[in-house]
Amino acid sequence: MKVLIADKLPEQYIKKLEENGLEVVFNPKLGEADLYEAAKDADILVVRSTVVNEKTILGSNKLNLIVRAGAGYNNINLPAANKKGVYVANCPGKNAIAVAELAIGLMISLDRRIPHNVMDFKKGIWNKAEYSKAKGLFGKTIAIVGLGNIGKEVAKRANAMGMSVYGKDISRIEGVAYKDFSEFDQVLPIADVVSLHLPVTSQTKNLFNSKMFGYMKEGAIFINTSRAGVVDEDALIAAVKEKNLRVGLDVFADEPETKTGTVSSKLMELDNVYVTHHIGASTEQAQNAVAQETVNIILDYIKSGVIAHWVNKAKVTETVYQLAVKHYDKPGVLASILDVLREGDINIEEMENMIFEGGLVALCTMKLMSPATDEMLETIRNNPNVLTVSHVAI
Repeated sequence: MKVLIADKLPEQYIKKLEENGLEVVFNPKLGEADLYEAAKDADILVVRSTVVNEKTILGSNKLNLIVRAGAGYNNINLPAANKKGVYVANCPGKNAIAVAELAIGLMISLDRRIPHNVMDFKKGIWNKAEYSKAKGLFGKTIAIVGLGNIGKEVAKRANAMGMSVYGKDISRIEGVAYKDFSEFDQVLPIADVVSLHLPVTSQTKNLFNSKMFGYMKEGAIFINTSRAGVVDEDALIAAVKEKNLRVGLDVFADEPETKTGTVSSKLMELDNVYVTHHIGASTEQAQNAVAQETVNIILDYIKSGVIAHWVNKAKVTETVYQLAVKHYDKPGVLASILDVLREGDINIEEMENMIFEGGLVALCTMKLMSPATDEMLETIRNNPNVLTVSHVAI
């Protein structure tokens, strides 16, 4: 089985894959345009930020699993993967602390203007009077938008710094004090810091627009270490100019795909904006954790067929029926049950066959989109290898 790794992965984790009999092709310099040819004969593809487009997925001959060595997976064309039946998995939470550390670092840097201090020093300029004007973060209010793995870690650190933490999410954080908020127009006007930790979805695309920035207080700090798409960049630039917002970004629109080279952005013209090079997850600790989880996903897949963190698994929301058949664990028993459903034109959406200790009896649970008829159920019950049949709407 061939694994193509199209982004950086520490050497010891590549060796772990090879030690398990996998053919590994390691080419971290591949870009979106290169993947079409490179992935044609790969069974498994591993990427970090490299875009996996529709052409690459549909043009592959053997591709069955794409692992995003990180949390977000918007760089992978899920509709194409669904069309081709390719599993997509990610590594959630493994780089959360690294991204949270950068978010906190950007907040402190903006408050103390650390980059400006350093640049002036290197130019031979001493300006203690100017740089002694920091406000400080202790006792200030932070609004964390998105309380997933990363947002939770930011909340913990903000708590430790003595900040008043407001969070927007549907879940509670155990052991972390914060106040839930629901309306942006109530919280953003009192927030000294706003930190975004969101995926790009139809609900979050350009969520922070001119209306949202209009709510924010003069001179507030705005942090985005999540995805560029959740911010309307033109509206952000206008807010920096009009409201003197101080901004820390690890992502921005039209960010270069390559690892090195030149960059151009309207953000470069703004003195109040600090931009890092999309390095939120790029610590040795985080990369090792993500790499180990990537290896775990691949080895679980080849050894058991189970996909950990399978992100494009269908979420069935309609009313379905459940058929549970307890049967003797013999060859052909399940096939005869499935034949009854097939003849009734009933599709099985999910199925799990669990074996009782001893290996004599099993329980097969099936999720159906339409109910089995009484005649079908009677046929199944009359099978001499079937012990019990349960059929309910769920």
